[in-house]
Amino acid sequence: MEYKLIRSNRKSIGLEIKPDGQIIVRSPMKLSESEIQKFVDKHRDWIKKHQETVKERIRNQPVMEKMTMQEIRNLADQALKIIPQRVAYYAPMVGVTYGKITIRNQKSRWGSCSSKGNLNFNCLLMLTPPEVLDSIVVHELCHRKEMNHSKKFYEEVLKVFPDYWKWNKWLKENGGQLMRRMTG
Repeated sequence: MEYKLIRSNRKSIGLEIKPDGQIIVRSPMKLSESEIQKFVDKHRDWIKKHQETVKERIRNQPVMEKMTMQEIRNLADQALKIIPQRVAYYAPMVGVTYGKITIRNQKSRWGSCSSKGNLNFNCLLMLTPPEVLDSIVVHELCHRKEMNHSKKFYEEVLKVFPDYWKWNKWLKENGGQLMRRMTG
């Protein structure tokens, strides 16, 4: 079973199945190749099941047209008006400050937070329900407290946005379809 290995300063090993069925293994730096292979072998059934689920989801999604550059620009303009307002609204609730806000047209990320506190958001968030946008804003702001995806990080997210998992699920189920509309 082939997989892409990404090593980082994380404490645990994890699996991700990409929309194209590719397997991503995220591993701590010092974990041996044999330990990683054992982990993959142990989760073989789970991997196959999730690859099938991803394929099925893609088969059942209608084909959506790519957006024009003008449509993307319009979304970005809309995002520049709305997202900074949402960030300003939630930052005091999270109890953090932030730097610059940038709107991007990305094919793989909904948002990110740099170590300097700069926030990036995908213009495609304008095509999601408002609760999805807010869940991403809170998620990125919580990275100002925890630059990871630990239990403590998600506790911070849930303090401010208790419905986070509901909208995260919506994004997992529908976000790939939106991302495929990105031109280029």
